[in-house]
Amino acid sequence: MKKIILVTITSSLLTLSAFAQIPNGGFESFTNMGTYDNPVGWGTMNNTTNAMSVYTAQKGTPGSPGTSYLKLTSKTMGPSVMNAIAVSGVLDSMTMMPKSGFAYAMRPINFTGKWQYMAGSAGSVTVTLTRWDVAMNMRMPVATATQTLSGMAMSWANFSIPFTYSDSGNPDTCIIVLKASGSTPSNGDYLWVDNLAFSGFTGINENADFLSNMNIYPNPSSENVILDLNFKTTLRTTIELTDLMGKVVLSKNAGELTGESKQTLNVSGIAKGSYFVRIITASGTETKKIVID
Repeated sequence: MKKIILVTITSSLLTLSAFAQIPNGGFESFTNMGTYDNPVGWGTMNNTTNAMSVYTAQKGTPGSPGTSYLKLTSKTMGPSVMNAIAVSGVLDSMTMMPKSGFAYAMRPINFTGKWQYMAGSAGSVTVTLTRWDVAMNMRMPVATATQTLSGMAMSWANFSIPFTYSDSGNPDTCIIVLKASGSTPSNGDYLWVDNLAFSGFTGINENADFLSNMNIYPNPSSENVILDLNFKTTLRTTIELTDLMGKVVLSKNAGELTGESKQTLNVSGIAKGSYFVRIITASGTETKKIVID
């Protein structure tokens, strides 16, 4: 009986550990492509630029720690400079945008690792957590951790970038985007990274059941949006209107609300499109989609 219990516990810990890790986050695994190496599990621009013998992503040694790390260096290619980009998943080399990430179901507090960089044109590190919402039939942003690079770090330095959460649901996907340069790449901009990981966890979080009712009308709307809310307890409440990427475009401090409450958001002057209304309390967050026309 004791052996069965130990096996079960060990299996659970291994499963939790698997969810908490970044695939090849230490950059110990590379695939040799003949004239260059690609980091396993990461998409880079090498598959496009190798035709001109230009490699913006390379294997560096030794690692910190380990045997290797990832070197991203923006380089001149023809009349322009190619930004050095790496994505934890699949990178669309035409749009230079991520196409997919990796499965991830935790809620970390920080994104950590080691880096060296020279940011002549403001490179960046961005981590995005999302989840698929069945009811809305679309992908929802859960949290982001982002840092724009400035100046330089000429030797290995630890970094820790905090996550900002915009949704109380659990993520199912993570995408990490590393860029040596900003929108106007400079030849020689570089970002070297190693030992990527997550630290601290807020735990698996379910949507809080603090509302008996939440109706939003009219929907679509071009002026005032009415929220009919019914709180189960007294809660200090903030109401936000966000775009589909989680950017807050309107915020209202509604104070302490209890029982039935009618709130109004004036959306006149806001660009037409789809948005989310988010009810934020200490007990959780509820979100509904609206259209501004």
